Amino acid sequence: MDRTEVTNEEFAAFVEETGYVTVAERPVDTSAHPGLPAYMQEPGAVVFIMPNDIDGTGDISQWWQYVPGANWRHPGGPGTSIEGKDQFPVTAVAYEDALAFAAWKGHTLPTEAQWEWASREANAEAPNPRGQPREANTWQGLFPVVNSADDGFVGIAPVGCFEPNALGLHDMIGNLWEWTSDEYRGAPGHRVIKGGSWLCAPSYCVRYRPGARQPQETDLATTHLGFRTVVSAPGP
Repeated sequence: MDRTEVTNEEFAAFVEETGYVTVAERPVDTSAHPGLPAYMQEPGAVVFIMPNDIDGTGDISQWWQYVPGANWRHPGGPGTSIEGKDQFPVTAVAYEDALAFAAWKGHTLPTEAQWEWASREANAEAPNPRGQPREANTWQGLFPVVNSADDGFVGIAPVGCFEPNALGLHDMIGNLWEWTSDEYRGAPGHRVIKGGSWLCAPSYCVRYRPGARQPQETDLATTHLGFRTVVSAPGP
């Protein structure tokens, strides 16, 4: 398994060699999503935008917005850039994009079981504490309006900033959610994502745990989601 999440530098090398165009950069398939408002029919991605105030936490559109023009090169939308951020993990990649990169590298995406086993440091019986981890990029403060950044980062951190786990893997908890190859049962068109992100907080979702999981639409790119790859051992 990759020791870190795939970086902007690594993904850029893949794009340069192959000419690959990500889902967030392509025309939107409106036949698969009828009834979309006009702005969501433009290529783009979902971006976290910290609100000044919220009315409860039931409506996530108070901090998540679909931004036309947002993609892996411009994760916050037009006017933003990954320049100088080679070692930050790539974001705004849909499931298809992650698969394409993995295939180019001769790897695959991890299954949910592989990912969780690695996150639990190869111990299936390891405890699953709900306490906020110290060696991880998560949200400190009242989500989503106050982030005290006690861990040193208000947003995404470069890969490898925190101590690795017992298997030498960095950022298996926090920083970004990560794609797995498993379908999310009961949710067609969704895959399981694992690991939580820098947005996970004890005041909100408590998903900075190896056992935490949630579904993600395969064709929707977001800026709190990345991936890492695995090499499968050859058969007998």
